[in-house]
Amino acid sequence: MDNFKGVLKDVLENNILKYWIEKVTDNENGGYYGRVDGHDGVHPEAEKGAILNARILWAFSAAYRVLKKQEYLKAATRARDYILEHFIDKEFGGVYWSVDCKGNPIDTKKQTYAIGFTIYGMSEYARATGDKVALDTAIRLYEDIENHAYDKKNNGYIEALTREWKPIEDMRLSDKDENGSRTMNTHLHIIEPYTNLYRVYKDEKLKNSILNLLDIFTEKLLNKESYHLDLFFDDEWKGKRNIESFGHDIEASWLLHETALVLNDRKVLQKIEPIIRRIADAADEGLQSDGGMIYEHWKDGDRYDTQRQWWVQCESVIGHINLYQHFGYEESLGIAVRAWSFIQKHLIDWKNGEWHWAMLEDGSINKEDDKAGFWKCPYHNSRMCLELIERVF
Repeated sequence: MDNFKGVLKDVLENNILKYWIEKVTDNENGGYYGRVDGHDGVHPEAEKGAILNARILWAFSAAYRVLKKQEYLKAATRARDYILEHFIDKEFGGVYWSVDCKGNPIDTKKQTYAIGFTIYGMSEYARATGDKVALDTAIRLYEDIENHAYDKKNNGYIEALTREWKPIEDMRLSDKDENGSRTMNTHLHIIEPYTNLYRVYKDEKLKNSILNLLDIFTEKLLNKESYHLDLFFDDEWKGKRNIESFGHDIEASWLLHETALVLNDRKVLQKIEPIIRRIADAADEGLQSDGGMIYEHWKDGDRYDTQRQWWVQCESVIGHINLYQHFGYEESLGIAVRAWSFIQKHLIDWKNGEWHWAMLEDGSINKEDDKAGFWKCPYHNSRMCLELIERVF
């Protein structure tokens, strides 16, 4: 295992983090470039997304916390300062969805998902450094979500609002998503930062918010027949329940378990552990003989998206290592090892750095999607490496 962790540390430092420092740092306008395409072409003019910047902040903060190297602290601080200066809405609270390459707001909507990731990054910076500004920012953003995006009547968190926290017609995270006012993805990436914030801010209201989110997962989002997590809902939690997302399922299996472990509540663990094991079993329906995990299954028409996206493979590794570590499943260790072998063989760009977006069904590599951009960040892959470096298994 020491050799395994050594390989992961080398990939983390020399393939992932080095790429972001050397290739993506914007020395002209500050912060980080908004886009590097799949052929490693830098686009200095590209707009910069809140999610990208928050995930950069998280990745380098976590790397500094674990590895204690000053270059990672410098990179994390660069991200923190840029977010504070350009993404935080100083008038209405929350964060802007995007700014231009100069740092001027472009899309000022309040996407709850993006605010959640900013909490994740700021709380990790505070966890790594003890920084009060980052912690206070994370707490204020938590309060913004609770005050504006939490639906007291129907429970759950509204997907998006206007800059002034008013209703907005198009709430989608991306063009691929349904326009639902409640989504599993956003709730997953609210419980994730709330859990991380709780590590450094032992607040009773925050704990109750987290407990409620666990209930939302087990009572609203969980499909009690299939044990997949359903994706899109309206205000009253009515949804088609027609898509199975294998990557989100395996990611949720370990993130929900992490939440229960951080809360350190035996009753919560007793309730959640049998459920997360069944969610992981459902996710494994997406496993393939090559070691990879496909993306999604649309039950309408029984269609599959068979591409092996980089982030899905990362979550497959962590989710299965989590099952092996906490429940002793030897089979899960084997799945994780095969997934890591798939990543090494197909997704890591050993020549130029970072990882490709996906391997397509025909075995070719997807270079049309970005190496860095709105949705391609040093988050899933750096977190996979850091999780395995830190865990005892």
